[in-house]
Amino acid sequence: MQIPEIIGAGLIVIGAGLGIGRIGGSAMDAIARQPEASGKIQTAMIIAAALIEGIGFAALFAK
Repeated sequence: MQIPEIIGAGLIVIGAGLGIGRIGGSAMDAIARQPEASGKIQTAMIIAAALIEGIGFAALFAK
């Protein structure tokens, strides 16, 4: 693995981590505002986090 690939992989991981963290924080804010909708919010949060993680994982192995 060469240096540009290592830097790119690091940026992918950082970006995915920031995206998932932002989704989690926003979901917690939404649940705090409307606790009765927590099930729907959690479901949407988990699906979005899984999609981001999948894209990040695929991008790590794309050449």
